[in-house]
Amino acid sequence: MPSFAPISRRDLIYYLKQIGFDGPYSGTRHQFMVRDDVRLIIPNPHEGDISKSLLAKILKQAQINRDEWEVL
Repeated sequence: MPSFAPISRRDLIYYLKQIGFDGPYSGTRHQFMVRDDVRLIIPNPHEGDISKSLLAKILKQAQINRDEWEVL
């Protein structure tokens, strides 16, 4: 179960796939993942974790609430 805390890019992709996202696919500057009509940009934090605030923005864009995220 992922807590709402900083997370590695690899773990973020793993959990998004569990929710039903496909990808990541190559974009122009960043990779992205797709679920239905939602296209989610995946950040590339070079050798660092994705911060809590950025994770919140990603989950909002993906239409995933905190409770749903922490149940994974």
